[in-house]
Amino acid sequence: MTSFQYRYIPFFLACWLSLQVSVWAQTTTYGVNKILSLNISSSINPATTNYLESGFKHAHINGYNLILIKMNTPGGLITTTKQILTMFGESDIPIVVWVTPEGASATSAGAIIASGAHLLYMNTGTNIGAATPITLGKDIEQPDLKNKAINDLKALVQSLAQTRGRSEKDFGMMIEEAKSFKAQDALNNKLINGLVHSENDLFQAMNNQSIKVKNHDLSLVVINPSLDEYEMDLGQKLLNILSNPSLTYILFLIGAALIYLEFQAPGGYVAGGLGFLCVILSGIGFHLLPLNFGALGLILLAFILFILEAFITSFGLIALAGLVSLTIGSLFLFRTDDAYLHFSKMAIFSSILSIGSFLLIILYLFVKAMKNNDATSFHNLTGSIGVITQIIDNTHAEKLYYIKVKGEIWKARSPDDMPINTKCVVLDNNKKEIILNIKRN
Repeated sequence: MTSFQYRYIPFFLACWLSLQVSVWAQTTTYGVNKILSLNISSSINPATTNYLESGFKHAHINGYNLILIKMNTPGGLITTTKQILTMFGESDIPIVVWVTPEGASATSAGAIIASGAHLLYMNTGTNIGAATPITLGKDIEQPDLKNKAINDLKALVQSLAQTRGRSEKDFGMMIEEAKSFKAQDALNNKLINGLVHSENDLFQAMNNQSIKVKNHDLSLVVINPSLDEYEMDLGQKLLNILSNPSLTYILFLIGAALIYLEFQAPGGYVAGGLGFLCVILSGIGFHLLPLNFGALGLILLAFILFILEAFITSFGLIALAGLVSLTIGSLFLFRTDDAYLHFSKMAIFSSILSIGSFLLIILYLFVKAMKNNDATSFHNLTGSIGVITQIIDNTHAEKLYYIKVKGEIWKARSPDDMPINTKCVVLDNNKKEIILNIKRN
């Protein structure tokens, strides 16, 4: 090199040092001493979103520095997955996903969610990938729709991988080719930040890691942090169960069958009440009903059933169905993203306990009244007003009918020829044949 060239070495060195100082100055040291741990161990569904939302709010309110998500999922809904990724992007708190324990996987939607974490770790004996979109358990058959779904998700995960400094190509292959990676292969291909086997290993691996949160460069300092578990509440667990497609479908079939039974043999309202309860629950599970509307429907159904219990002899079955409907509806109420109200669980359970106690007292008095009267006098319908619901036989001197009296369907006889919907009076019970004698009202 010439003397002229040597003269510029200090200048270039000064420029390089100035640039490094500028980069160091922009990186903020971020201390982590409180970690909130969430657990995804089922399919990705609206209950997962609700659980993560409440967990993130808890972390912000209580001053947690980092959110750890332990993941073991077979996948789930794409719409829910995108909501969770949006949640990740809006979070001011760093998010770490750990695929654990051994035998766990972040499959399909789980892999897409994992791509959005600021740091991603796996336990040995786990896998990640196989994220090609499917519908109703089958591959999407129409080529245009399939290509559209694949390209959309591929661009999404590659964009996230680029932002987090991970392999765009391999994350794209998870979507395009349904490729799945073992833990060691994921590490070798720079899909994850490391392999960890315990929480202490995780803390050590996270220490001094550089991440970008909302375009701010942070350097994590993790030394003996406290780790608190945050679990699903009862309403979220129940919603998680109802999000199982097979269970939801069975509930719908049971509800439809019970409603059909009510129309075939009207009067008891037990089958109808239980049927509507099952149908509303299946509507929530199928995501056809918004959660708040479904919850409100369950609560209204509960009070309808309570009113019917006062007029129908069901021996508490209608009231029990109403109590179940009220409990589930109360647990689901105010569960949407924009809900600013929150029910105290103490208020919910104390109210349900009060209503349940009242119904038990009524049932006790009812049973006591039955014991104090013989069966004949207790069920005596003499003088009651009924309505003709069906003509059995009107060709003989004594006509046979089905009548509805006090919410029950009875067989009755009368010499009078009466059309359907005619009101009649019960004269007496024929104990031998259990047939009522009636006359026109």
